[in-house]
Amino acid sequence: MKPDIDRFLDVAAAYLMMELAPTLGSGYTQSNVGILGMMLAAVREEFDRAASRRVEENRAMRRLFGEAAPVVQDPVLQQRLHEAAQGDEADFAISALERSNASLRQTLIDLQIHVEGIDTPQARRVEEAIWRELAASTERRRLMMGPF
Repeated sequence: MKPDIDRFLDVAAAYLMMELAPTLGSGYTQSNVGILGMMLAAVREEFDRAASRRVEENRAMRRLFGEAAPVVQDPVLQQRLHEAAQGDEADFAISALERSNASLRQTLIDLQIHVEGIDTPQARRVEEAIWRELAASTERRRLMMGPF
């Protein structure tokens, strides 16, 4: 038998929210079990998109770094941007993608700090691109089931 994680999480979430929670006497306990069910539903949603979201974010940041490098005035940061822009995912394990994402995000922060100190139209365009990517990243991470 092949474990079907999506199905397991769906069944577990539904059981907690629809069958177990209503049978509990205490409102507090009932609420906690319902929240646990909702969290399992969120985990299921994230499980399905975990790798693709991280790959998409990492590629978007690398593309941005390649476009921003010519504007950067610090040679060390410029070299980091060039290296990051040339990178690619070699390991698609979520833990590896997450480490790569964290490193790229730190580079993005350093880039943003740097271009905020440059008074040119090109630097403003890089800033705008950074904010667009941050907004897109937030949208990628949004749960379809809504906030809980």
